[in-house]
Amino acid sequence: MSVSTAAADQTVCAPLPVLGRDVTVPLVTGGEVAYAALDYAASAPALQRVWDDVAAYAPYYGSVHRGAGYLSQLSTDLFENARKAVAAFLGCRQDDQVVFTRSTTDSLNLLARALPADCQVFVFETEHHASLLPWQDARVSFLDAPRTPRQAVETLERALAERDPHGPALVCFTGASNVTGELWPVRELAAAAHAHGARIVLDAAQLAPHHPVDIRELDVDWVAFSGHKLYAPFGSGVLAGRADWLRAAEPYLAGGGASRKVTRRTDGGVDVEWHDSAARHEAGSPNVIGAYSIASACKALTEAGWDTLVAREQHLVRTVREGLAEVPEVRILSLFGDDAPRVGVISFVVEGWNSSHFAAALSAEYGIGVRDGLFCAHPLVRTLLGSDPQNQGECGAPEAAPGEKSLNAIRVSFGAGTPDEHVARFVTAVKELVRDGAKWRYRTEDGRCVPAV
Repeated sequence: MSVSTAAADQTVCAPLPVLGRDVTVPLVTGGEVAYAALDYAASAPALQRVWDDVAAYAPYYGSVHRGAGYLSQLSTDLFENARKAVAAFLGCRQDDQVVFTRSTTDSLNLLARALPADCQVFVFETEHHASLLPWQDARVSFLDAPRTPRQAVETLERALAERDPHGPALVCFTGASNVTGELWPVRELAAAAHAHGARIVLDAAQLAPHHPVDIRELDVDWVAFSGHKLYAPFGSGVLAGRADWLRAAEPYLAGGGASRKVTRRTDGGVDVEWHDSAARHEAGSPNVIGAYSIASACKALTEAGWDTLVAREQHLVRTVREGLAEVPEVRILSLFGDDAPRVGVISFVVEGWNSSHFAAALSAEYGIGVRDGLFCAHPLVRTLLGSDPQNQGECGAPEAAPGEKSLNAIRVSFGAGTPDEHVARFVTAVKELVRDGAKWRYRTEDGRCVPAV
């Protein structure tokens, strides 16, 4: 979705209320400041709405699917209604299943366990490790990083054209990069995959908190995302989509809840009849509060209005990118170029600085929390940085593998709960650190750069 500057400025709204907005943190230079949480891509703060909904339910918490008591029945209804709310949020088809998991990583590992025999998997090297690594038991084709959206589609088309057309195939790709924030051509990639008889799973961990995700409109087979990036804490995630592979697979976990009927055989063994519903892969007592928090976040974002939320975020994206562009020593990382549409995730390097040192100074001297490193997307970050000489500076330089340069970057990320002041403070801090240097001395401790005391 593109939003013009004029339109965005007219529709900018206040940030959604989130927990932690009044937290203050100490500065090494003295005093305290309101903490600027700019690491949304790792874990977004909980929406106040989500927290209030969970707090209201907590006294009524009970076991689900297993109790005749009032609280158990209430919790069961709440859990299953959360499933319906997520299905509506994602625009699920009538026969789709919504399975509650622990995270995007857990969701994709579940799907990896459900792949048919001899399934071939295609995944770009640009993926987060949650999307890159679960397919080790399948035939995996890793695709080179594309430099344009069109090249991504062409790369996939070439790879699929060379596969055995009679066997099952799955394509896994991200909706929005957790490193560059760039939006990927989901509809076009889905069309290319389906034209060659392959199915698609969309890693929406970074897309769902920033843009509407509609399974039918995007024409994908599955969507995976995490609650903790969608303003919903408590360690829950979602895998939603086609039911056939999930129904045919052995349960992800064997145990109560996944089993419909268990009987002893005359030879002393056990026969099990597994559920065909989402319960098949939800053995054990489910994370009811986690599922409920996801449903609450889905409703809150929908009610706030995506057009307004996207417009406000694009205003923040422009503020950061324009501010960083004024610092010649800063280079923003990108696959698709400056004009590519993107969400509120921006990674960069600063000439003459080790990224861990820079991030530590932002935290200790300005009260700003960002992320530094390789962001669980090592091949992508190394592709983006590998051809450039790096002056790692005096602090925090990680050890490099033999024959490999030590590389890392800084990531700033934000979303629906980010105040304008936090973004403005970040831009000012970057300019001051580059111009004046750090005010404090830093040292390396356990691989991290920390203030020297």
